[in-house]
Amino acid sequence: MPEAAAELAARVIAGDRRAIARAMTLADRDAPAAKAVHAALAGHLGRAHLIGVTGAPGAGKSTLVNALTGEFRRRGRRVGVIAVDPSSPISGGAILGDRVRMDAGAGDDGVFIRSLASRGHLGGLSRAAGRAADVLDAAGYDVVMVETVGAGQSEVEIADLAQTRLVVCPPGLGDEIQALKAGILEIADVLVVNKADLPGAERAERDLAAMLGLRAAAAWRVPVCMTSATTGAGVAALVDTIGQHRDHLAKDGRAADGARRRRLLASVVADRVRAGIAHPGETALAGSIDALAGRWRLGEIDDAEAAAQAVALLDGAAR
Repeated sequence: MPEAAAELAARVIAGDRRAIARAMTLADRDAPAAKAVHAALAGHLGRAHLIGVTGAPGAGKSTLVNALTGEFRRRGRRVGVIAVDPSSPISGGAILGDRVRMDAGAGDDGVFIRSLASRGHLGGLSRAAGRAADVLDAAGYDVVMVETVGAGQSEVEIADLAQTRLVVCPPGLGDEIQALKAGILEIADVLVVNKADLPGAERAERDLAAMLGLRAAAAWRVPVCMTSATTGAGVAALVDTIGQHRDHLAKDGRAADGARRRRLLASVVADRVRAGIAHPGETALAGSIDALAGRWRLGEIDDAEAAAQAVALLDGAAR
């Protein structure tokens, strides 16, 4: 392991904020040193409770994360926040910068907030979000919240990263059919109707409860929590519910956690394969992939054979 990576990892474990920021930047850029740093942190992972916060744009996710941060801190918990934002088409950086809407951690060493750009990655998450969460975990943060980009129903990727998934819904979901077909709701461990002081909140709560009644019975019964993040109403109760879900996972979540890790690994593998095929660079590999793509488009080989040959090409290039 390069000495610089080992030293950086040691500083992260010690809670050095500059080192934490540096390690997260390396992860965000997929820099060569990021792998060595992550390997050095591996023995210090698995202690934080990873919470995903997702939902449609306008649901008040950032304001709710800010309120949750304040409540967790009142209970003595150290909190890390990763806000995944849309990317600038020019710089590639985060456009919204959700940190401007989060003031609960201002001047508090027990809070670390970082915005990451999605860089066009589908599913509401940056590729680096998982590694950034690991950095905060290794640095000793008790709770790590990941707020997704707000892309809508495609944001199910948070299901593979987070241990507890909050799906935040605004009042005025629409008719019951709309609520039933909203696929993003199916990943929820906790449903949250935020802005509960606005008209339509009680209707949204009823629609969501009705939807849950149609789901197959499971060991964890998904609750519907009502919050008003701007006033703090219901936030303490939501934190209690999050704690109950963590207790549930500690008792009954081993199989679910294994499935979650497999899906997350599959997602990482798919990303690597996709990147290798789409951007092979100016190498002999590019010509081979182009030829393979041509044969596939002409119907000379089917999807399964094309996929198998593409993976074989990438494997050969990596040797």
